[in-house]
Amino acid sequence: MGSVGEGFEQQLETTLTPWRERLMAHPIYAQLRDAETLRLFMAAHVFAVWDFQSLLKALQRLLTCVEVPWLPTPDPEARRLLNEIVLNEESDEAPGAGYLSHFELYLQAMHECGANVTPIETFMGRLRAGISVEQALATSAVPRGVGPFVRTTMAIARSTEPHRVTAVFAYGREDIIPAMFLRLVERLDAVSPRAWGTLRYYLERHIRTDADHHGPQARLLLRRICGSDGKRWSEAGEAARAALEARGRLWNEIVLTLAAKGELE
Repeated sequence: MGSVGEGFEQQLETTLTPWRERLMAHPIYAQLRDAETLRLFMAAHVFAVWDFQSLLKALQRLLTCVEVPWLPTPDPEARRLLNEIVLNEESDEAPGAGYLSHFELYLQAMHECGANVTPIETFMGRLRAGISVEQALATSAVPRGVGPFVRTTMAIARSTEPHRVTAVFAYGREDIIPAMFLRLVERLDAVSPRAWGTLRYYLERHIRTDADHHGPQARLLLRRICGSDGKRWSEAGEAARAALEARGRLWNEIVLTLAAKGELE
């Protein structure tokens, strides 16, 4: 016997297949052919690493209790699934020793390879000063395409609809990341296998963890939230599709940035 909502889930995945395939066939991967193009890519992509964490915290706020006084939320299994993901994303094993969030690990990789960290560090500084995300994006000289992408993510993160947020987390991020990052690792091998140690560690860590654990956990969360509610599944699909489209637009803008910098032949 199939699980509750199995037919809806299969329909959602079938619907999203064309958008997923477009991302896998995107020309951006072929254009990451040397150290400079990789650095330019990282300067924009780091914002997607950051707003992923905001999406995760939005889910934690919706599915667990992070308030005082604490009260148990209705679904203990959902709490467990999500808190396991949070533990890994916020405090994963760092290369060598210690623990770092995946965002901090990516930032470390940027410093290591000489990518431009000024936009993301300026942006983070403004957030720490109490400026809104929208104002920080407008005043931090972020790479092209970053503003619309982050605003799309933040709009869903600020919603109060768990099925939409979970769908974006599951199918707009955790499901697609392993395949995308595998393409990036292939490019690292072609460019310089030994010069990008921390970035490679970050990518390979995601490929293994997201494919084996976080992706299945996120899909299970969505099944628990949507159940056999066709309307929720439909709205979840709409949100996931919008997230995949936003990623495609970000990739398009990064390719245009590479062209403007004279990196493409």
